[in-house]
Amino acid sequence: MKIRRILATAVAAAVTTPVVFLSAAPAFADTKPTPASTQKPAAGDEDPDFDEYEKLIAAVAKAEEKLEALKAERLALLEDLRDKKVSEAVQKELDAAQKAVEDAKTAQTAAETALTAAKDALAKVEADPAATPEQKTAAAEAVTAAEAKAAEAVTAKAAADARLAKAATARDDELVAMSTRTGVLKEQIAVAEKELAAAEKALEDFETGGFGDCEEDGAVTVALSGPKTVTAGTSAVFSLRITNTTDRTLDQVQAYADAAALPDGEEPIDEDGFFKRYISVEWTGAGNPHWSPIGEDFDAIEVGELVKGGHADVKLRLTVDAKTPVGPGVAFAVGAYENNDETCGIGEDYAHAEFDILAAKTDKPKPEPKPTPSETTATPTPAPSTGGNNNTTQQGGSSNTPVNGSLAATGANENLTRLGFAAAATVALGAGAMVIARRRKAGTQA
Repeated sequence: MKIRRILATAVAAAVTTPVVFLSAAPAFADTKPTPASTQKPAAGDEDPDFDEYEKLIAAVAKAEEKLEALKAERLALLEDLRDKKVSEAVQKELDAAQKAVEDAKTAQTAAETALTAAKDALAKVEADPAATPEQKTAAAEAVTAAEAKAAEAVTAKAAADARLAKAATARDDELVAMSTRTGVLKEQIAVAEKELAAAEKALEDFETGGFGDCEEDGAVTVALSGPKTVTAGTSAVFSLRITNTTDRTLDQVQAYADAAALPDGEEPIDEDGFFKRYISVEWTGAGNPHWSPIGEDFDAIEVGELVKGGHADVKLRLTVDAKTPVGPGVAFAVGAYENNDETCGIGEDYAHAEFDILAAKTDKPKPEPKPTPSETTATPTPAPSTGGNNNTTQQGGSSNTPVNGSLAATGANENLTRLGFAAAATVALGAGAMVIARRRKAGTQA
């Protein structure tokens, strides 16, 4: 579903305001995570989504290059047509043919002049009573030779004219072809513009999820509650209620949830700018009796149809790694929906539940300290609860299970540092999920 492709972006956007409280946590505020969608994975840890993103960027660049090349070619052709500029070979032959015609014309003129002179000389000899027969014969032979040269000049001139006509035709044919090419290029430019628009749209869809009509609204709200402490190395169950606040049935309702162990000022953020994933999350509810993991794919909690004013209750099981540092933690969730009429939306607010992560228990007995007059005995912390599919209802129904979670605050909190960490965690995990969520694209559209 399209919701899965855009939800993580909404999660990040929902906590823009609380991020200002990071100023209360200098150790964290100095760290500036880079969005996962623009990071190059380390060698041996390729991200298929990053590869797809690079391909889309390359496709846009290629489409732009193609369009610019077509426009440049057409502009150059139009200028050449204006100047009647043809290819070098055609122009060279045309120039040579024109020179050949000029040379042939000059030679023909000279031959005709020579012939006229030879005929005048013969006439004088024949009119001279003193001319010898030899003189008369020589004059006659000169006229014959001049006539031959004049005939050759006429033939050469005709050949030169034919050559020029052929060269001119080649030039005209090339100009016509260029004109035709400009028309073809005009059509190709229109196609290239559409291809570029499609490539840009594909890139925009990837970056935004592709469904800009899914707005943030309050149609689906979520409330999240759970224990205030969780011991490292154990699991704890949190309650999540998803409610349809609209006056209509929502066809497909989902929720998205995650959890993070927050840095305490000493715990470093990993090289990608995100919190280390010490906490795994699973969910169960009506229609899903087994614990299903919410992994790095940002899997959805499928509620299904939810009637007007109805709500569904599910359980989240957070398993905290034994190596998790002692400190604050946060679980958060947001709702979303999609209807058969193509309307859709994502929650304006996210719910969060804060808790403290306690040190993991050890099997090694500790030596009892010697009692002193000022020594007091600490009250043991109750063990966190674990469980399965309890207190859940049918999807789209109602429940009497009390869920006292609250939506995310957008103003000041008594513990600014913790809220800042919580907001930062949501931004970091949400930004990371923005690309990861798209890995479900193929499956959700099947």
